[in-house]
Amino acid sequence: EVQPVESGGGSVQTGGSLRLSCKIAGYTISRFCVAWFRQAPGKEREALAAVCSQEENLYYADSVRDRFTISRNNYQGTVYLQLNNLKFEDTAVYYCAARAKFARDWYANYDYWGQGTQVTVSS
Repeated sequence: EVQPVESGGGSVQTGGSLRLSCKIAGYTISRFCVAWFRQAPGKEREALAAVCSQEENLYYADSVRDRFTISRNNYQGTVYLQLNNLKFEDTAVYYCAARAKFARDWYANYDYWGQGTQVTVSS
């Protein structure tokens, strides 16, 4: 079964950076559209970014486009999310998700989800 595994979360001060990793073992990661989401306490899940297809098409939510960068390493079977200039409101559990099927919207129809990694930003 396809199982994304996240890592790289932690505690950081405002203005700091983190790099999250999402590994999908046993599969060719370029087969999937892989996205990052987050969910803060009491809030709805929010789609952040995705990398899709062999051509590595990149998608971003407007709210994070200037600070977050998604990338993929096919050899390592890993998708990364670089978080820069972190703010208190970035505190959330960050999830990686994957799908192999087509979806009209880059943030929709993900079948496989990781367990999440906590990011905590403090002043």
